[in-house]
Amino acid sequence: MILNSLVGVGLRPAHYPHLENSPQIHSNFFEAISENYMNTEGRPLEMLLKVRSHFPVALHGVSLSIGSDQGIDKEYLKKLKILVERTDPIIVSDHICWSRSPSGNSHDLLPLPITHEALQRVTANIDLVQDFLGRQILLENISYYLRFKENEITETDFVVEMCKKTGCKILLDLNNIHVNSVNHGFDPVSFVNEIPPEIVGQIHLAGPSQEEGYLFDTHASHVPDEVWSLFKYVTDKGLRVPVIVEWDEDIPDFEELEKEVLSARKILLRKDNVVHETPAQ
Repeated sequence: MILNSLVGVGLRPAHYPHLENSPQIHSNFFEAISENYMNTEGRPLEMLLKVRSHFPVALHGVSLSIGSDQGIDKEYLKKLKILVERTDPIIVSDHICWSRSPSGNSHDLLPLPITHEALQRVTANIDLVQDFLGRQILLENISYYLRFKENEITETDFVVEMCKKTGCKILLDLNNIHVNSVNHGFDPVSFVNEIPPEIVGQIHLAGPSQEEGYLFDTHASHVPDEVWSLFKYVTDKGLRVPVIVEWDEDIPDFEELEKEVLSARKILLRKDNVVHETPAQ
């Protein structure tokens, strides 16, 4: 199996009937939201295992809360390990964020202060998780709608140090970079240039929503031109890792979603006749 040729989509219940009945599937890789399959023995898990019997899968979590100063929830981690052992995923990932506090779990992926203290806490939590699972994890750069005055280093320096200290890799979400660059006024090309390709283990593509001049990471639309442009840029520089197209709201039929898969594959397979082209701003 050649990992850098994998292009696929998120596994969503709306598409179960198509996946069961259609012989024409262009995706060669699926990503499942871990929490949707950790507490069930019903149809979702049955469908995940059926897909896994034909395709590689990745598990992508939203509740690990790697930045929490409460530490990692051991019961959650035990359930995740059981799911990992049952599905043998090629990738296990979550987000660079926190979502758990003494009062309970947030339904949002909350940003961390970009400080040396937060970096120390995150790396300690990553070490614990990787030791417990017995494998490397990937962590995704999130979209955020506020920034902390306490920030001490850049987000990219934080990510690079996190990976260097723990051996984890980054799940590079190009839509999140686009969203943040518009909302906070930075250059997305400079951001991706500061991420060494060797620490990237996967890419996410998605489409945001716009309201009152701001972008929101809703995964509710086609991948926009700006994200495609970033994707072309990183692939022209030689980055080849598994790619997932996310679509979680206003989900189209599977054939429409796979048009995005075919677009991504076309970019991956095109000849390198345009190298280091800078996306238009």
